[in-house]
Amino acid sequence: MNSSADNESEGSSRGPGSTRILALTVCSAAIGGTFQYGYNISIINAPTVYIRGFINDTYMDRWGIGLDTPQVTLVWTLIVSAFSLGGLLGALLAGPMAVHFGRKNSLLINNVFLFVGTVLVLTCRVSRSFEMIILARCLVGINAGVSMNIQPMYFGESAPKHLRGAVAFSSAVFTAFGIFLGQVVGLTELLGTEPMWPYLLGSNALPGLIQVLSLPWLPESPRYLLIDRGDREACVRALQRLRGGEAPVLEMEEMLQEQQQQQLIALKSESASSFKTPWSLFKDRNLRSQLKTVMAASSAMILCGNDSIYFYASYIFLEAGIPAEKIQYVAIGTGASELTASILSNVLIERVGRRYLLVGGYSLMVFWTIVFTLALTLQSHGVAGMPYLSMACVFAYILSFGLGPAGVTGILPAEIFDQGSRPVVYMVTGSLMWLSLILVGMLFPFIINSLGNFCFLPFLVVCLVSAVFLGLTLPETKGKTLAEINAEFDRKNGMKKERMEKQMDEPIKDHYQLGTGCSFSTMTQNPDYDHMKRSMTSSSE
Repeated sequence: MNSSADNESEGSSRGPGSTRILALTVCSAAIGGTFQYGYNISIINAPTVYIRGFINDTYMDRWGIGLDTPQVTLVWTLIVSAFSLGGLLGALLAGPMAVHFGRKNSLLINNVFLFVGTVLVLTCRVSRSFEMIILARCLVGINAGVSMNIQPMYFGESAPKHLRGAVAFSSAVFTAFGIFLGQVVGLTELLGTEPMWPYLLGSNALPGLIQVLSLPWLPESPRYLLIDRGDREACVRALQRLRGGEAPVLEMEEMLQEQQQQQLIALKSESASSFKTPWSLFKDRNLRSQLKTVMAASSAMILCGNDSIYFYASYIFLEAGIPAEKIQYVAIGTGASELTASILSNVLIERVGRRYLLVGGYSLMVFWTIVFTLALTLQSHGVAGMPYLSMACVFAYILSFGLGPAGVTGILPAEIFDQGSRPVVYMVTGSLMWLSLILVGMLFPFIINSLGNFCFLPFLVVCLVSAVFLGLTLPETKGKTLAEINAEFDRKNGMKKERMEKQMDEPIKDHYQLGTGCSFSTMTQNPDYDHMKRSMTSSSE
């Protein structure tokens, strides 16, 4: 209790300037990170007709005959699917990259995939090659897959405990901002025209360039520097910059405790590294409940059908009587809805908590799916006003998604897993997310054809099961340490586990115990403390 209170007082005692470097770090990492995911999902919609025409014209130039419509559709499907396949590959690369290069450097290196993809898409028309678009979209997908995993990890490890949720949730805000801005840039008045579509697809290089120019000047994750690299001086310097003053003693104490635990894990496994592999992660009974929870949450975020409703929105708007040439402007409202909800959720997350936002968001989505299905059914029978109710359901569904699942899902692995498990957990959950995206993209057209007005019932089932499962298994993580969260998982899941604290020798455990009245004095007994104190003093401005 004392430790938690002291931590809160430390955070609240710092002025507005104390978060300036943290805010700049968030913006720089996100503009070339999750922003790219939303932006690249969005910009591909506007030039659909032009790219399909380019595919047919290119084939005609090569072979003297045109492609049939199904053949053009097949190539277009490959272009769209290449993004998801690249994302899956990027998710698998993210874990090893985060370990070997660090969080910040991985995000910087990740831009190589983006810039190569930009060159390919800008030269595809001159080269008369639609295959270059497929490769470019795959490389952009790799970029998105890496950043979607590493960026939340970076944020969760760099933010103070009292801002951890809000900082991590900013990943969802930038994703929604990317979707919204991509819709705006894709307007016919801007880059959504036949001559400009290569520049529209290549415009994703600008956010990447901003990141490359700004992120090198900002700090690396302090936890990575101390626990993974063992660089105490660099950790202290990074923490001082991120906190706007001296490194908080209690925060350093908590990191020292986790560092000791990671060393004991490595000794116990007779390995030089404490990092887990996917196989060792699945075998670890102590983490089984946490792993099931984050796997379910990551899969549900895509299987809930939010991305599919973006595509269905055009049909709804057309049925509501909106002229076809005006639909592109109304569709911007869908991106604006998710952006608004994400900003609102970013404000609420440290007040309401993660669990309530996640379960509440899925519960609202269940309600709006029921209303949406009824509206579509009545609309097909010619009932007046139903198209407008369908429109309202589209916006309400997206708002509910942005309010909770869109952002909270990415926070969970950073909060409930230790430093050694975190990279591989993000690799597993990221892979599930991209596999789910591929699955939904392939099945949704068939679902529409077979179920018609009831096409969103499968998504209703996903949202309902997710709300119930996460409500039963996920404890609240707001403002809690890793040890407290693990204890909550044990209690909530009715399991008694032998945690690392019980495996530690008592003298070592005493030196690293948090939340006791002698917390600071026990820290000074740590053999590393004198060295760290000298580092903190010499690095302090």
